[in-house]
Amino acid sequence: MIEIKNLKKVYNGITVVNVPALQINKGESIGLVGNNGAGKTTLFRMILDLIRAEAGEVRSNGEVVAGGESWKKYTAAYLDEGFLIDYLTPEEYLYFIGGLHQQSKAQVDEEITALAEFFNGEIIKKGKYIRDLSKGNQCKVGVASCLLQNPELLMLDEPFANIDPSTQFRLKNILKDQNKNKGVTTIVSSHDLNHVTDVCERILLMEKGVVIKDIATNSSTLAELEEYFGVGQSSPITNTSVEFFDKEENH
Repeated sequence: MIEIKNLKKVYNGITVVNVPALQINKGESIGLVGNNGAGKTTLFRMILDLIRAEAGEVRSNGEVVAGGESWKKYTAAYLDEGFLIDYLTPEEYLYFIGGLHQQSKAQVDEEITALAEFFNGEIIKKGKYIRDLSKGNQCKVGVASCLLQNPELLMLDEPFANIDPSTQFRLKNILKDQNKNKGVTTIVSSHDLNHVTDVCERILLMEKGVVIKDIATNSSTLAELEEYFGVGQSSPITNTSVEFFDKEENH
């Protein structure tokens, strides 16, 4: 599905992403974790061709993403409120997105009805423009717009950050359903280790632009990550913290 080779991004002489090789297979659920400045959002934007690399490439289903078009037909992403059209109401925006994907107003209405529990009575028919919604409710609109597209690849950057606990629970169920029942490849970044280990079967840990650990999620993964970040919070990435993971691999 996604293949990355020798990908590098540099800002002001500082390398912020450096991924020599990474393969994400079709149908996988991937969690991307790391401290602020680890390069997670930059990597997302490069996968979506929103920023260009100094070197290397990203391929989606064999097609080079940079300058390509066909990958856009099966890819849906919500990174932040900049993906929305804030002078529209949520309904107007969802009808617009649905129309781009040849869906009638009636079809979009069906999808909106199916998402009623996720919206929790806070989005539809409230007479508000998207710009007047809270960050959490803007996120709900962004996620809903992705689901309308029936994607093969779904990418969400920090979707749990601004939503309430009930909505977090519902979003996790949505992501599990998309992956397990619909075969959607999901890539989700999050600072919340509990959520990402619950939803994702594979965790990529980034520090300073480098994927330093690729973990198959199991019963001990959350404890591994918590121990790592407990060490990492007292000091940035060090040889000691990398050594911790090397030791874990040998157990």
